[in-house]
Amino acid sequence: MSKSWSQRSQLIESFKVMDLLKHAHALADQGRSIIHLGAGEPDFGAAPQVIEEAKRLLDTTPMTYTPAAGISGLREKIAAFHQQRYGQKIAADNVLVTAGASAALQLTFALLANRDQKILMADPGYPCNRQFLRIVEAQAVSIPVDHEQNYQLTAELVEQHWDEQTAGVLIASPANPTGAVIDPQELANIAATVSRLGGTLVVDEIYHGLTYGAETPSAFSIYTNCIVINSFSKYFGMTGWRLGWLVADASAVAEMEKMAQNLYISPTTLSQYAALRAFEPDAIELFELRREELQQRRDRLLEGLKRIGFKVPRTPAGAFYIYADASDLCDDSFSWCWELLERAGVVATPGADFGEYQAHKFVRFAYTTSLANIDEALNRIEQFVSDTRG
Repeated sequence: MSKSWSQRSQLIESFKVMDLLKHAHALADQGRSIIHLGAGEPDFGAAPQVIEEAKRLLDTTPMTYTPAAGISGLREKIAAFHQQRYGQKIAADNVLVTAGASAALQLTFALLANRDQKILMADPGYPCNRQFLRIVEAQAVSIPVDHEQNYQLTAELVEQHWDEQTAGVLIASPANPTGAVIDPQELANIAATVSRLGGTLVVDEIYHGLTYGAETPSAFSIYTNCIVINSFSKYFGMTGWRLGWLVADASAVAEMEKMAQNLYISPTTLSQYAALRAFEPDAIELFELRREELQQRRDRLLEGLKRIGFKVPRTPAGAFYIYADASDLCDDSFSWCWELLERAGVVATPGADFGEYQAHKFVRFAYTTSLANIDEALNRIEQFVSDTRG
């Protein structure tokens, strides 16, 4: 079929880790042993309590459309969870339940950015954010950051890159791919700067709950003139359930609800009702045990990568990623990751997925698999490095 697709479509770049995963699955189908340190999806899955509740619901509850903003019970649960975690009372009207955090980000950018307007964000950062902005014909301005800024924007950087076309700033904390957590005072400084300049602050908090000794207040508890994104995918382990939420001023929520009605009618009904169970004390206790295990995995993988020759100048304080400098081991991390998969059967993500700044030097490793798999992956990586050095 020969057809000229839209310029918008042609500008969208592939998510490179998904290309790697596709090839990894093909190798596994051929009988190869593959260890996954690539995708941001822990091996825990949804809590057993949530799964059992979903089974019960299928037998008892009609899976009809829900309100586009989410069922009232879930909006109320999220508001109560916000108050419990951050000490800030919000109303259910401040909560919009979405079809994953990706939908929340798309709605947010559609709300904030007119055609050709700009959103400032860190480079490296989550790659799909740039593509979400392309869909609404706005622009991502990627600002280079490294370990000296803890891979996060600062108020000074925001001020330097702001111009009359800038609509807002996106912060992610903890961040993908670096695991970096922004200092609460710097977050407050950025919020004040964005407010003074007349824009809107957007804060991706989907890895909240997965931190290791770091202070992580919600940005909304610091500054209510912002939009905060969260998700059931990471802390709650419900990746394939495609359920997220955002917290914002009630007027912003109402405006985005209107768009959600048109774009996807409503979030998945089964996921919403089952997610109510995720807020019960026994489920939260399980998620905290998982967080402790993730910290053990981080420490094991970090130690092993440094032993092999990777440089990690800052220990990641959140999420489940290590963004490792591979410049002492290779000249091009993109090619290195593909060769690692082919020859050693280990999936890791090249820095090219996350931006342009020093991307050729970095590899993201996700500690989303068992300690035994991490040990085996480290053995394979060490052998691969030894073989390629000659």
